[in-house]
Amino acid sequence: MKDAIRKILEAMGENPERTGLVDTPSTTADALCEITVGYSLDPPAILAAAVAPAEYDQMVVCGNIDLYSLCERHLLPFHGRCHVAFIPDRRCVSGEIVARVVDAFARRLQVQERLTAEIAAAIDTALAPLGVGVVIEAFHLCMAMRGVEKQNCNLVTSSLLGCFRDETATRAEFMRLISR
Repeated sequence: MKDAIRKILEAMGENPERTGLVDTPSTTADALCEITVGYSLDPPAILAAAVAPAEYDQMVVCGNIDLYSLCERHLLPFHGRCHVAFIPDRRCVSGEIVARVVDAFARRLQVQERLTAEIAAAIDTALAPLGVGVVIEAFHLCMAMRGVEKQNCNLVTSSLLGCFRDETATRAEFMRLISR
């Protein structure tokens, strides 16, 4: 990876041997490995290891989970908040595990739409709840720094499964709880 980064610097017209750039191939490679640690994580295994019998039958919401990812189209960061909810049937996991699953998917090259759907599908598969709702609001540097150059534009995506998709009241309760 370091050699590739050195070549990118050269293609930009930079000298990778100049004082400010000597360590850049190494530090950039380290940063990219850290940012994309999600490839070494297994979200279904994270969930499976933490599933417990449900002792609660109402909506569980884990909101305002900070997330950081890299746009797979431009390799520029996007960051925002993820809100996840589910209504347990027989199985449940803690909010900490939900946050770990969000990170496991976010810390990969992503598009926000797929990220939203992957989180919802993983929770749905692991827990078989009555429903799952995931909403992500994120700011994309690829929209702010290049192309349309819009500084105040957030992208909002949702994935609603089961009763969150089928029942207006359930969906409305979720949206009300995360908009506080």
